[in-house]
Amino acid sequence: MATTLVNRVRQGAIAFALVSGVSAVSALPAFTFNPGGVGLTGSSVTADNILISDFSTVTNVGATSFTETGFLSVTGFQLGGANVVAGGLNSTYSLYIAFSGTGHLTLGTNASDPRTTVTAGVFDTLNYSFIGATGNSTFGFSGNTPTVSGGATQTLATGSLINGNVVTSPASGNTAFVPSANLSVTFLQAAGKQGFFSPQPFYDMAFAAFTNTLTTVEPFPGGFSINNGGGNVNFATAVPEPETYALMLGGLGLLGAFARRRRT
Repeated sequence: MATTLVNRVRQGAIAFALVSGVSAVSALPAFTFNPGGVGLTGSSVTADNILISDFSTVTNVGATSFTETGFLSVTGFQLGGANVVAGGLNSTYSLYIAFSGTGHLTLGTNASDPRTTVTAGVFDTLNYSFIGATGNSTFGFSGNTPTVSGGATQTLATGSLINGNVVTSPASGNTAFVPSANLSVTFLQAAGKQGFFSPQPFYDMAFAAFTNTLTTVEPFPGGFSINNGGGNVNFATAVPEPETYALMLGGLGLLGAFARRRRT
């Protein structure tokens, strides 16, 4: 029974790793961001997928709880699986998400060694702000605390958790581990910022998925940081029922199982 559960969680981790690729080739809702609509200098970009870099810290709290805080830097856009040019992005203007959340483990504990033991959990809370800034924002760490510096900022949208899952999987012969996550969140345009977003009314929900390479994961006593990890964000118009969300995760699990069979 325990072996079966671990295998399912491993498949889930692979599925999280595939989400970016699946999103890139699936029919996703298109959107347009217009920096000039909120006083930023840059060209409008039409896309269906946002590429992000993850700068965050996960800190263990008690036996099974954790917190996560950080920034998600927008690095590019895709439309129909192809990269599209966003004139001025990370030059004359920049976009990023500042977030904080809490969660708990449903498999394993904070005493488990993630290099040798699969752990899995869920987000309990998560809140974020989608921020536009003048110039190029830069990201780093002060100790284990994520930092950002750059020009003047404005909040374009905010949101909170609908559902979210996390997994860590051992890697490199049990000498390292890979954390992955996926989640859905509400998406609410900030007052007066509708000029940045199209269509109107804009989508009221966003999906995000994160998978990180070994070199981006930096363990420390009591947690780990992710320095320039990878991920993607896309939008939807309706909040799914819990049953729909479960089916979506089930589909991801099947993708993970398929990937495992191909590797073997």
